[in-house]
Amino acid sequence: MFRSESTQPNDKPQGLPWRVKLVILALVVAAIGVVLVSNRWLTERFTETNRNRSDVRLALYSGNLVSELQRTSVVPLLLARDPDLIAALKDGNFSRTSAKLIALQAEIGVAAIRLLDIDGRVVGATNRNILGANFRQEGYFVDAQRTNETIFTSSPRESGGYDFSYSRAIRSDGKILGVIVVSVDLLKYERAWSGLNDAVVVTNSEGTVILTTVPSWRGRPLNEAMARGEPLSALERAIQASTDWARPRTDAWMQGDPVMKTEARIPFRGWRIVTFTDYTQVRERVNGILALEIMGFAILMSIAFYFLTRRAWSRSWSLARESAELRALNVRLQREIAEREKVEANLQVAEQTLEQSSKLAVLGEMSAAVSHELNQPLAAMKTYLAGARLLLQRKRPEEALSSFQRIDDLIDRMGSITRQLKSYARKGGEAFEPVDLRACVSSALAMMEPQLKSRVVKIVRGMPRQPVMVMADRIRLEQVIINLLRNALDALREVEKPQIELLLAAGETATLTVRDNGPGIIDLDNLFEPFYTTKKPGEGVGLGLAISSGIVTDLGGRLTAHNGEAQDGAQGGAVFEMQLPILGDARQAAE
Repeated sequence: MFRSESTQPNDKPQGLPWRVKLVILALVVAAIGVVLVSNRWLTERFTETNRNRSDVRLALYSGNLVSELQRTSVVPLLLARDPDLIAALKDGNFSRTSAKLIALQAEIGVAAIRLLDIDGRVVGATNRNILGANFRQEGYFVDAQRTNETIFTSSPRESGGYDFSYSRAIRSDGKILGVIVVSVDLLKYERAWSGLNDAVVVTNSEGTVILTTVPSWRGRPLNEAMARGEPLSALERAIQASTDWARPRTDAWMQGDPVMKTEARIPFRGWRIVTFTDYTQVRERVNGILALEIMGFAILMSIAFYFLTRRAWSRSWSLARESAELRALNVRLQREIAEREKVEANLQVAEQTLEQSSKLAVLGEMSAAVSHELNQPLAAMKTYLAGARLLLQRKRPEEALSSFQRIDDLIDRMGSITRQLKSYARKGGEAFEPVDLRACVSSALAMMEPQLKSRVVKIVRGMPRQPVMVMADRIRLEQVIINLLRNALDALREVEKPQIELLLAAGETATLTVRDNGPGIIDLDNLFEPFYTTKKPGEGVGLGLAISSGIVTDLGGRLTAHNGEAQDGAQGGAVFEMQLPILGDARQAAE
């Protein structure tokens, strides 16, 4: 009787409407709340992301401008002391002056060079079309004669924009013979910025636009350039008011449109650089995610409506079937756990045996390993010494000091290598520390830089923006990467266009892939065996990959190799993959 009474209401169409309505109403309210909160949070997040990217770009742009200005500012000082130019101004013989300036321009890499005599007449120039022109009224000519320093001048052009130049008076025996003028090509950065969606502006200390991706702004005050030509219409104001709820606080308005303003100071004469980014990209990304959220809630409402309108017996039968399946799954899981525990016990015994064997094998490889690991820094030292000798011959002692500093760093590194190799037979973890794998790759490339440059090898790097942290010994990890680069470099001796790819990916593990476009690996089975090598006698002892494999194993990872697939008629080359546990799992694996 109880069951028949309880099933009768379910047959009526009014049995569950109020529940369905309540659930649907709750889902609608939840959807509205989630969409509103998500819109605000995502908009702020994406806006902050764009702002951070703009800050990074501004720092890069500012650094490029300052570097170009500083590099060019030294040229007038050097040319003002050039004996050939001084002699030409004294003798009035300028037959070879333009040729010399053109050669200097090609060597130094400046925009243009002009030599003016005491009357302001161009007597030598990289642009022969202006020879004989008179610039005695120009500011860079007049100001240069009033001081013994190099003068920077920015002068407006008739066609729009500004010309930037450094000038310095050429003196001999206390007399002014002429003025050397070196132009700075800052317009190349303006052309590079024009390919961006953002508006980039550089202003001088007075707030006047001197460089910009918007041609109509040049030579105008920034506030005036940004002003809208005509007021908003009633329709435009209505549309703007309807969209303001989805937009964060506006930094600035550019011709009536809201933009995000990012500003930075350029450490040169009070200059500033500003970028203006509209909110279209942010709005598009936010709208895409909101559309997915709304779609998800619509699907969820459909599913809830379907399940809430099913009869009670269907729910009971479904629950009973799921309960039986869960019981069967529980039995299978218990059986698999027991089998896994048995396999792990056997694996632990095998690992202990292998560890003892590895210790005995390493003791026999120590003497050869020292010789192999020290060959790389010794080769780099030889290259740096040759470079330093050449720099000293060219009277560039400051740059030679940097080579000697690198040699000193290599000597310290050799000491670290010998200390690491002496303790290589021990499985200690006292030298383990959190290490950014990206920094190890950069350090290894710096170590191999002389060899890579001498062979003209193209390096292709694919690195994530976020740090890839692992628990490792930094020196030994760098040794592994150097050995892989060394092997790739040796495999590219006969390749016409050598190329090495380094790809770093972070997922469940940190995976570093080193690939070359050489002939590939002949014998994969014996590749990691000690003393196995395909090199000629005297070029290698065959311990690099064996030692590298042992180091990676000590770090809780593994080192594998295979041949890549040929693409577009080119050789597939050899592919080495080093997998290490991400920090968090790495400490336990290393221990």
